[in-house]
Amino acid sequence: MHIAFLHSSLDPAGRNLARRTRELLSERDDWPLCRAASLSFHETGGRLIYAEGADRDLGADVLVFLSRHSSTHPTPALTVHVTGNYGDPVFGGEARTLAPAAPAMMHAVLRGLARHAPPGYRASYEATHHGPTTLSTPSLFVEIGSTETEWNDPAAADAAARAVLEAVPGDVIPLLGFGGTHYAVRQTEIALSSQGAFGHIAPSREVPALDRDLVAAMARQTGSVAAYLDRKALAKTDTDRLQEILAGLGLPVLSEGEITDIGDLSWETYTAIRAAAEEIAPDGRVHPGALAGSGRPVVVTIPGALVSEADKAGPKAFREALALLPAASIAGEHGEILPTFITFENQRKEIIHYLISLCIKIIDDRWSTATDGDDLVVMKTRFDPGRARKLGVPKGPLFGRLSSGQTIEVGGGTITPAMVSSCSETRIHIPGLERYIDEVHS
Repeated sequence: MHIAFLHSSLDPAGRNLARRTRELLSERDDWPLCRAASLSFHETGGRLIYAEGADRDLGADVLVFLSRHSSTHPTPALTVHVTGNYGDPVFGGEARTLAPAAPAMMHAVLRGLARHAPPGYRASYEATHHGPTTLSTPSLFVEIGSTETEWNDPAAADAAARAVLEAVPGDVIPLLGFGGTHYAVRQTEIALSSQGAFGHIAPSREVPALDRDLVAAMARQTGSVAAYLDRKALAKTDTDRLQEILAGLGLPVLSEGEITDIGDLSWETYTAIRAAAEEIAPDGRVHPGALAGSGRPVVVTIPGALVSEADKAGPKAFREALALLPAASIAGEHGEILPTFITFENQRKEIIHYLISLCIKIIDDRWSTATDGDDLVVMKTRFDPGRARKLGVPKGPLFGRLSSGQTIEVGGGTITPAMVSSCSETRIHIPGLERYIDEVHS
C-alpha cells in the first residue's frame, strides 16, 4: 500500500504537520504505518481545497491532505474528514460531487487524534465539505484548528503527526452518517467506541436537500454497508425520507447501540446473526453478547418458562450475564428475553448447558426451589395487599414493612408477613435437571 501526503506551502498548519511527521520518521522507522505502507510527501503551491486531480500522478492507494482548519467559532481542534459538496460549491470542488472516502484510515487517524490531543483540544470528525472533489483515490483531510495560534502549536503538530503514523486501517464497518452538527459529535463518539467507521457525513442542515442520487453517491464513495441517523438532530420527515431512500439502496439503518453491540464481530457474521434474529422476532432486537470474530451462526433454544422465570427473578443480573456470554440474545417487542439464542456451531452444546445453569441459578437466588424428577419447582411467596386490607392494615408504610418481612401491630393485634402472603408454584420441565442442580449448588 502507498500513502501519499500532500500539503500546501501557503498553509502553516500543513507545513508544520508535514515537517513534524518527517522528523518523527527520521527518529524511528518502525511506526505502525511504516510497517503497513510506503509513504511519500508532496507539496503544492496552491490551496488544497482547489487541488482538483491532485492524486493523478501520485500512484497512491490513499491520499492524506495535511491542512489547517478554520472556524467562525474558533476552538482548538484536531479533525479528520472527507471532501465533497452536497450543494453548490463554496470552497472549491464541483456542485453535488463527493470524493472517494477512506473510512478505515479516517477511523484509525481519529482514534489517534483522540489519544494524543493536547489538553484543551477536541478531536472529531467533520462533516463532508469543500474541495477537491475530482479525485479517484480515497482521501482524507487531517487538520489542525482553528486559529493561527493552533496552526503554529508544536504540540498540536506532534499529536496529529503521531496519530497519522500510528494509523493502520483495520477491520471496520464502513458507515454513512446523517444528522448533527458540522463536528459530527455522535458519529465521533461511535467511531471512538466501536468498529463503526464513517466516510461521508451529512449534517442536519444539509439533509433536507439530499435526494436519492446524492445518498447513493455517499454510499458508493464510502463503500458503506449501513447507515447511522442521529434521530434527535433530524426532523421526523427527514428521518422517514432517508430511511425510505436507504432501504431502496439496500442499506440497513443501525442505532448507536446496535453499532456498539457488534463489538469485534465481523460484519458478515453480524448480518447473518441479525437475519436469523429477524426470522425469530421481526420486531425484536438482537444483542450479540461476547461473540467475536467470524463463525457459522446456529440457533439454540431452551425451555421458554425457564427463561421467563429467570428474566422476572433477576432481570439486571440475567442481562449482565448474557452480555458476557458468546451467544446472541434476542429481546422481544416488549423487551423480554426470548428463549432462542444464536451462537457459533462449535459452541452449541456448551452454550445450552451454560444458559440452563444460569437461569436455574438466578431463579434459585430469588425464590425457593425444589426438584421433582426432571421438573424444577419454583415456589413464590409474595405480599398480598388484598389480604392486608382485609385485616385492617392501612395502605402506606405498614405495607412496606410487611412486604419486607417485618411483623406489625394494628388495632391491638399482631400481623405477621405469613398472614398477608400468597403462594404460587411453577413447574418447569428440564431434561437432565439433576446435573444442572448439582452444578448450581456446587
